[in-house]
Amino acid sequence: VQFVESGGGLVQAGGSLRLSCTASGPAFSGYQVGWFRQAPGREREFVASIRWSSGSTYYRFPVEGRFTISRDNGKNTVYLQMNSLQPEDTGVYYCASDPGGSGDFGSWGLGTQVTVSS
Repeated sequence: VQFVESGGGLVQAGGSLRLSCTASGPAFSGYQVGWFRQAPGREREFVASIRWSSGSTYYRFPVEGRFTISRDNGKNTVYLQMNSLQPEDTGVYYCASDPGGSGDFGSWGLGTQVTVSS
């Protein structure tokens, strides 16, 4: 499977964006899909994940309550609704899958840039 991210852009602090992550190829049936981000000069970090079958969600503490991850099985797509964006949310956002539930994410997309101005 290969993922394509979209929906990034430039937004003012306090604004919102919705990112999409669409999987190409056969319908995704793996364990979970996650969103990650990488800020300039920093390592890529986990943001949120969703288990494909159950819909259970997990969030990095700083984004919990502001971001919502969801999925549309029929469209093979995972979304990340981001509200109350802050400058520290700036970065390239990627999605990836963990087919077997080992926590080892792969099949990384090219990412989508999110820039939050103060």
